[in-house]
Amino acid sequence: MVDAHLTFVIVGGGLAGAKAAETLRAEGFTGRVILICDERDHPYERPPLSKGFLTGNEDRDSVFVHEPAWYAQAHIELHLGQPAVRLDRAAKAVTLGDGTRIHYDRLLLATGAEPRRLDIPGTDLAGVHHLRRLAHAERLRGVLAALGRDNGQLVIAGAGWIGLEVAAAARGYGAEVTVVEPEPTPLHGVLGPELGTLFAEIHREQGVRFHFGARLTEIIGQDGMVLAARTSDGEEHPAHAVLAAIGAAPRTALAEAAGLDIVDRRHGGGIAVDAALRTSDPDVFAAGDAAAADHPLVGTRLRVEHWANALNGGPAAARAMLGQDVSYDRVPYFFSDQYDIGLEYSGYAPPGAYDQVICRGDVGKREFIGFWLREGRVLAGMNVNVWDVTESIQRLIRSGARLDPVALADPSVPLDSLG
Repeated sequence: MVDAHLTFVIVGGGLAGAKAAETLRAEGFTGRVILICDERDHPYERPPLSKGFLTGNEDRDSVFVHEPAWYAQAHIELHLGQPAVRLDRAAKAVTLGDGTRIHYDRLLLATGAEPRRLDIPGTDLAGVHHLRRLAHAERLRGVLAALGRDNGQLVIAGAGWIGLEVAAAARGYGAEVTVVEPEPTPLHGVLGPELGTLFAEIHREQGVRFHFGARLTEIIGQDGMVLAARTSDGEEHPAHAVLAAIGAAPRTALAEAAGLDIVDRRHGGGIAVDAALRTSDPDVFAAGDAAAADHPLVGTRLRVEHWANALNGGPAAARAMLGQDVSYDRVPYFFSDQYDIGLEYSGYAPPGAYDQVICRGDVGKREFIGFWLREGRVLAGMNVNVWDVTESIQRLIRSGARLDPVALADPSVPLDSLG
């Protein structure tokens, strides 16, 4: 085969990297495929870390993208537990932490993101946690179970998706939970106040306490153990453990040191890529949480941290590496499970982008679809305990059609008849 002499290297052992490697083989690439993972575990999926695995409903083996034997069968060369520490674009080589130097013909950066850290006193205490990696989830699962047995107190900094999913898991174990959030509602930057308020109600019904309009300023401890968490308004909350769930930052250090174009952190950060997921170097691509792509559908540069972006972005980048014509324009999508609530969200409607929120269905029963619109056009939709409508919602987003808001809100009008 004409490509048998080529070496494609993937830096990043998450879902995006693993799916990119799988796609290269599925598309018939016969050259070397090298997958570099800084964790010792084989590539795994992250949603279970705050959902089924954390709650104890899924076992450890269920999180992995492929069986370990698959990589050898597919002739994927794995470097586990070895971070990439240097990218030499001129020499087209990646250096690993142990000094190994690997040549590439084309390179994919799927370096992911890392949890943002609290910059306050007390974060070095043993009871302060983050949730990003499998090891984090294993540790936190044990902590939540212990808190539940002992009526212990968990304080969560941040009422985003991770914060709320962990709050739900913690209540399932019986732990007491307080969530501290500077915004006036949970998920304020994603759902706005209209539906953010609903999630506050859902969690309060399950016994979660919220402290809005404040930030953590200090974690108080003794003998290495957490005792309490203090907030910016002077309140003090009893705590036996604290979770920092204040977002994630793209891992761009390798790309930045190599001189690739990087998006300013004020605009979301990330490795700048075009619609084909190609960086400012034509032989280097980026996908997943670390990539900030020119999005043809949304019409702006967008960095998406969700599972579906890794699932679909890795294969898209692999096809682009093979020289195929790629325009990555997937509608952003994610899902969440909290208590008996299951939801899917499609689209992109940041604060200030929409001028109307419409709900179809019964919000009180938590069986509805919420739509975010601008000038009658659907920017995003979220189905809550309503299923098999994602394709219809995404079709409305793609169409860009002006819709009758009365018909959109009427469950008797089929979604597929609109737009």
